[in-house]
Amino acid sequence: MSRTAVFFHAHPDDEALLTAGTMAMLAAEGHRVVLVVATAGERGLADLPHGDRLGETRMNELYRSAAGLGASRVVHLGYADSGLAAGGAAPDDRPPNAFIDADVEQAARRLADVLDEERADLVTIYDPAGGYGHPDHVQVHRVGRRAAELAGTPIVLEATVNRDPLLRALRLAGRFYRFPPDFDLRAFEKAYSPGSAITHRVNVRRYAKAKRASMAAHASQTTGGDGDRTLALMLRLPRPLYRLVFGTEWYVRRDLPPGTRLRHPFDAFPG
Repeated sequence: MSRTAVFFHAHPDDEALLTAGTMAMLAAEGHRVVLVVATAGERGLADLPHGDRLGETRMNELYRSAAGLGASRVVHLGYADSGLAAGGAAPDDRPPNAFIDADVEQAARRLADVLDEERADLVTIYDPAGGYGHPDHVQVHRVGRRAAELAGTPIVLEATVNRDPLLRALRLAGRFYRFPPDFDLRAFEKAYSPGSAITHRVNVRRYAKAKRASMAAHASQTTGGDGDRTLALMLRLPRPLYRLVFGTEWYVRRDLPPGTRLRHPFDAFPG
């Protein structure tokens, strides 16, 4: 049976990192895939200056990414990118209409309208930590959860990463490699979700090529800053290693009992 899955993200390129493999898999299985972003990412780090030009560039990259993943529709909710201050907080100079300042109920209603229109069976958001803690990602959790309540969307999956093996791998890598200036290992100690909380481990190795192409579509996010950007480093991984590292995508579904272990987003479909 064909179903509809809505993937809700804060900025262009977030979908590539966390859910691109799942999106490509569902589209290949014949499900309808819809990608929603809250902002255009116009305050992201890049060689282009902040503003409309960067936002337009990143949205064009998003459309290329979505097309490659098989998404049927892309929606931009129209909020401004809140930006990110040193230490991971929301900056004081954030623009009017910044997503982090949006009224949760009003923003949720905008997303719920999309869920209603699509008759969505599933929506993905982020975990309560917002992954690595970006304020706009935390807001995605709040807004997305409330939108699912308003629309009655039966499955809500929190896109996340199993931080247990991630921390082990990063600590090992840190012994041999000097991370870029924008990378803070300590931030990952409370980021994402522990393995005990994860309910879905989705094997997307068959779709690693599509996921890598999705990342590559966001070329602006491989530039800017004083050193190599994290996305650029990911894209330089040899293909077999890339497939191993990015071959699983993780989700938490809060209405299932602890210890649940599922392999497909629509497993344990209500009713």
